[in-house]
Amino acid sequence: MKIIIAGAGEVGTHLAKLLSREKQDIILMDEDEDKLSPLSSNFDLMTVTASPTSISGLKDVGINDAELFIAVTPDESRNITACMLASNLGAIKTLARIDNYEYLLPKNKEFFSNLGVQSLIYPEMLAAKEIVSSMRMSWVRQWWEFCGGALILIGVKMRSNAEILNIPLHKLGGANTPYHVVTIKRGNNTIIPRGDDTLKENDIVYFTTMRKYVPYIRKIAGKENTADVQSVMIMGGSRIAVRTAQYAPDYMKIKIIEKDIDRCNRLTELLDDRIMIINGDGRDMELLLEEGIKNTDAFVALTDNAETNILACLAAKRIGVSKTVAEVENIDYIHMAESLDIGSVINKKLIAASHIYQMMLRADVSNVKCLTFADADVAEFSVKEGSRITRHPVKDLGLPKGTTIGGLIRNGESQLVTGDTLIKPGDHVVVFCLDMMIKKIEKFFS
Repeated sequence: MKIIIAGAGEVGTHLAKLLSREKQDIILMDEDEDKLSPLSSNFDLMTVTASPTSISGLKDVGINDAELFIAVTPDESRNITACMLASNLGAIKTLARIDNYEYLLPKNKEFFSNLGVQSLIYPEMLAAKEIVSSMRMSWVRQWWEFCGGALILIGVKMRSNAEILNIPLHKLGGANTPYHVVTIKRGNNTIIPRGDDTLKENDIVYFTTMRKYVPYIRKIAGKENTADVQSVMIMGGSRIAVRTAQYAPDYMKIKIIEKDIDRCNRLTELLDDRIMIINGDGRDMELLLEEGIKNTDAFVALTDNAETNILACLAAKRIGVSKTVAEVENIDYIHMAESLDIGSVINKKLIAASHIYQMMLRADVSNVKCLTFADADVAEFSVKEGSRITRHPVKDLGLPKGTTIGGLIRNGESQLVTGDTLIKPGDHVVVFCLDMMIKKIEKFFS
């Protein structure tokens, strides 16, 4: 697949690196040659110094036979203009990164499609939804719903009081076990487990289960005494902070601490009266204590500095805040953040990459997600008539090593999958695999 990415910023560069590992025909274009020069020699991709809003520049990169054009420059209007031009010059699919929530409203979808912009992505909004999801369930690291919530993915950090430690998975229950352990993150290693594997203290374990069994997962993971989040303190008044405050349930009391007075005034205009805006430096421990951090259930660090966010969450943990969330945009810092046990980590580049990666797949895929802590991906496939996945029971399909099926939804009802399960046309199947192996799984559903 020929993919042209416009914008060698954080999102574009990360996405280009990610896709180049898939042996796709990747062209990364940007006007700043300094951003491009370190990439072409280290990764299997082509870099071109050109403007994405230049017709001649787009023609030079061969836009007429591009299957996918992705515009992820920092400028929303340039991204939309670039997609309009790319579509009219022959690109099959286009995607633009935006900063305006209004553009995502269903009533505007046809309007943008007629302009030549087939898809829009707002990374800050996606990140905010993940933050709110993690706060709703204070004891989980990640929470993801498939097929409208029929099947749930839960990522949980194992502590010494978990009931299921050091027991081979095949001994934890038989066919009636109400969950499936699909991925284990242990130190720097990601494991797609088999029956003889065991769960150990400090593992991050990803379960699939049904909603009614979530309390059971909480019990066996030793999380019953973890307090639910009622009060939240957010450091930094970024766009993600605004969306987080807007998406949070009404029962959560939220304070946003922002050091820039002009931004505070803007936040006051954007948010309703239930959100308290405080002008101050979130790194000031005296201020945090004065604002009641000791009685806060969740602390969310959303400044533009990853080190500041990590250190702030560490400080909040030591004070006694049970739930902390840090925005860590430097991917190299994610494993460090986990080793420091700061709580949930949000990286909007990975979130955006998950959604964009979905467009590459030719099978019918409705969800793709990168697991932030684990080098693994999860995808929800719709099963077509005659596809390879329907021909044999799961144990006889010859699925690639490093993959597992976490569950399926049939006629709106979810069920876990065993080796004897026969998948049928119309099923929605949730597949887990080690980093960037989804393309190998795709052929089973095509």
